[in-house]
Amino acid sequence: MKLPEEGLLLRIYIGESDTYKGRALYQEIVRRARKLNLAGATVLRGMMGFGATSRIHSARFLRLSEDLPVVIEIVDNEERIKLIIPFLDETVKQGLVTMEKVRIIKYRTDKT
Repeated sequence: MKLPEEGLLLRIYIGESDTYKGRALYQEIVRRARKLNLAGATVLRGMMGFGATSRIHSARFLRLSEDLPVVIEIVDNEERIKLIIPFLDETVKQGLVTMEKVRIIKYRTDKT
């Protein structure tokens, strides 16, 4: 079954080493999205990037500890996406958040 609908793609750009209450911020954002029953969230770890400070962060061979860029993508309808914004306002100290309209096509079996 295919269920198209209009929605929003929320992208949160932060650093891998960003934390909230002693835990990785990206994990806490995903946990909050799940608690709010948002449609889904994905964390992507960047190989290289820079932000507001223009300092380049990159993965280098044999380096174990890096502050690599992380992007969390969350997709749902606009009303549902707005539920997580107060949490982001509280927790994202340095980063960037973008939102864009998207067409969502959900693929599901009859069993769900």
